[in-house]
Amino acid sequence: MNRINELFSKKQKDILSIYFCAGYPTLDGTVNTIKALEQKGVNMIEIGIPFSDPMADGPVIQHAATKALKNGMTLNLLFNQLKGIRREGVQIPLILMGYLNSIMQFGFENFCHTCRETGVDGVIIPDLPFKDYMEEYRPIADKYDIKVIMLITPETSEERIRLIDEHTDGFIYMVSSAAITGAQKDFNAQKQAYFQRIADMNLRNPRMIGFGISNKQTFEAASAHAAGAIIGSKFVTLLGDENGNAETATDKLLEALANN
Repeated sequence: MNRINELFSKKQKDILSIYFCAGYPTLDGTVNTIKALEQKGVNMIEIGIPFSDPMADGPVIQHAATKALKNGMTLNLLFNQLKGIRREGVQIPLILMGYLNSIMQFGFENFCHTCRETGVDGVIIPDLPFKDYMEEYRPIADKYDIKVIMLITPETSEERIRLIDEHTDGFIYMVSSAAITGAQKDFNAQKQAYFQRIADMNLRNPRMIGFGISNKQTFEAASAHAAGAIIGSKFVTLLGDENGNAETATDKLLEALANN
């Protein structure tokens, strides 16, 4: 069983997934960050492939990606860094998050094959059109058991959400609002109504809520309406503040989720 499916079969609530950008703040911090997150109890990790022209990323992640590219991070180097990650004992699901351009440059089948070889379980490609996924990319991803995670927003139609639910197998990434990434203090009534509306659809796939989660209030609101939450900008900020010390950055994040 794919590790993503295994996680959601064992744990249905309060799942914590953390995003960080490979190559930020230091080029060689990827493996240490993954190990620190797992050791501190994080359930799933999204590793960002830095890209020069992101669509959905706010200023914090854009800055991290720019710095990572200047540091010399590439997709090929990232795979080399991940090569021994499973032999070194990391058990939790690993997902790569990146834009279609860099993945196409690598070659999608080569990408999926290398994901499988290195122990990556899934991929999030925000600019991959669903039609193209169905017609061109899904058969290749399925061949290598790589889960392609699709995003939905408050503007996504019910018809499209049900199509995504029917034709994907992993989890659905619920973007909390039609905006870029970035920490928020709370979720207003409109966002919580959206969370509840999707919960009431009784979808087949579990859902994770991301964008704007940075403290106890937003994490609990997300977890109340979905399987858990994805945190990116808050952790990336802490990782930068701590000069790449992933253990300290993770401790501070967990403290914020527990106490704020």
